[in-house]
Amino acid sequence: MKPDEVQTLAGQIRDAVHVAVVGRDVAVEQVLTALVADGHILLEDLPGLGKTLLAKSFASALGLEFQRVQFTADLLPHDITGGEMLNATQGGFEFRRGPIFTNILLADEINRAPPKVQSALLEAMQEYQVTSERSTYPLLRPFLVLATENPLELEGTYPLPEAQVDRFLLRLKIGYPTPEEERMILDRRRSRKVENAVVPKVVDAPTFLEVQHAVEEIALDPTLTDYIVALVRATRGDVRAEVGSSPRGSLALQKLSRARALIEGRDFVVPDDIKGFALPALAHRILVKPEPWIRGVRGADVVRAALDATPVPKTR
Repeated sequence: MKPDEVQTLAGQIRDAVHVAVVGRDVAVEQVLTALVADGHILLEDLPGLGKTLLAKSFASALGLEFQRVQFTADLLPHDITGGEMLNATQGGFEFRRGPIFTNILLADEINRAPPKVQSALLEAMQEYQVTSERSTYPLLRPFLVLATENPLELEGTYPLPEAQVDRFLLRLKIGYPTPEEERMILDRRRSRKVENAVVPKVVDAPTFLEVQHAVEEIALDPTLTDYIVALVRATRGDVRAEVGSSPRGSLALQKLSRARALIEGRDFVVPDDIKGFALPALAHRILVKPEPWIRGVRGADVVRAALDATPVPKTR
């Protein structure tokens, strides 16, 4: 699929999502780019700001199979992955598939479940498969996890394991709507006279896979590869960081920048593609030392410092 074709489809997908989602242009653009880059997304914000609605709207617009799992303190790993069940009719055990066997899995309030349950997603997110007993079962493609996370200050939340957080391509916040957007939300609800808006289907799974495969044809100048490496290494050299971004951060930044170029109708990456996704792709991979953390320093501050300190290359 050519970049100009993807650009047209991307515009149609945005319009479809905005049937249900009011405003949130930056979040919609970032989620779309991450999905095209075949990456998992962590949506972190307060309840009621539209995280679940955003995920469901994209699933509808992309024509993908969708499942939602509400994470709670009593959830068990096999509630997500499925497991071996006794077949009383035929005798013996058979594997009953869990909700993870879908295209888009919404892991709602993922950090309300204990770490053992959260870790049940790790193999699926990285290897696109589920192992039960001695058998391995491949997942559908595309397979994308959109997880919503409540702030740790809220009651009943657990911190996500660092290994799991690192497997999310990006983390982003939705934020409160503007007064104009909130007024539009109320007006739309009155005018449609039903609770949920119907998001039109734009593409289907095979077409969306073609879009994802087209990312591999986007050119990346060697100077921009060096720029990505320099940015990530700068996060590791920051004295405020206990742990800098992992190599997965470099790969994430490369995937997102190529996907953004494709969505904008280009077959090459420019520096702004990289700079635009440095914060959501790298900030959640950085562990800040205790003393700077107490003073309010976060991973995003380390990434901003790396952006300021790293020269932007000139490319043709």
